[in-house]
Amino acid sequence: MARNLDLTALRSFVAVADCGGVTKAAGALNLTQSAVSMQLKRLEESLDLRLLDRSARTIALTAAGEQLLSYARRMLELNDEVYSRLTAQEFEGEIVLGVPHDIVYPSIPLVLQHFHRDYPRMRVSLLSSFTTQLKEKFSRGECDIVLTTEDDVGPEGETVVELPLVWIGAPNGSAWRQRPLRLAFEHRCIFRKGVQEALDRAGIPWEVSIESDQSRTIEASVSADLAVHVMLEDTAPPYSEPIQHGGALPELSKKKINLYMSDLKKSEATERLRDLIRQAFRSHRGARIAAQ
Repeated sequence: MARNLDLTALRSFVAVADCGGVTKAAGALNLTQSAVSMQLKRLEESLDLRLLDRSARTIALTAAGEQLLSYARRMLELNDEVYSRLTAQEFEGEIVLGVPHDIVYPSIPLVLQHFHRDYPRMRVSLLSSFTTQLKEKFSRGECDIVLTTEDDVGPEGETVVELPLVWIGAPNGSAWRQRPLRLAFEHRCIFRKGVQEALDRAGIPWEVSIESDQSRTIEASVSADLAVHVMLEDTAPPYSEPIQHGGALPELSKKKINLYMSDLKKSEATERLRDLIRQAFRSHRGARIAAQ
């Protein structure tokens, strides 16, 4: 007798594997944690296999789970391809999305993936730049949706989430102990003025020893332990980490991640993209708080 796999359960299983846990997967799928957990349970029962190792603090795949993941991805891709090609597609065109480079990861790739699944004929052009430049482009109509990092929010925008700034340095680095404190910043970084003022109030001498228009230059310099940098919490790039300074450096302010959407391009598709962005940033933040 033929037996069929539940594609909805498979989609939840893949989301848990990609997100590293049920909480983040539920946020990405816009489901409750209990719904995702129930789907996983039914999938394991239907196969009579244990797919997830729940013994550790973080969920990991068993050997059977790893094998199923490969099949599940192919099945879902084929399902989505069939659905997108054989059903009517009402939306075509392009949406220009502007995002500051330091908040692209980890949320935006997941947003783009889910939006493409929902609107396969819509193209999202991702523009990564500084907040000041993105707002200028938005005011000229060159971007349809922009995210910004700001102290306040403009009348046309909404605050998606608020995150604290943290000091970033090389893993096991010592640059943060040097005086004057060596700073690395992009020329138009919106954080640098507030950071310098915080250091002045704390009586800590500093110098901007590395400046660039390229974020990769800043990241490489920090990872080489040549200077320190400041970023929003949970956005540190590879080969760097938050500095555990034990109070030797001043506490920094919080910044708002704001979203602005053009009324001229408002449609079902742009509103769906906006909602996915909201969900991704808020679920990521909520999962981090829950883990503390």
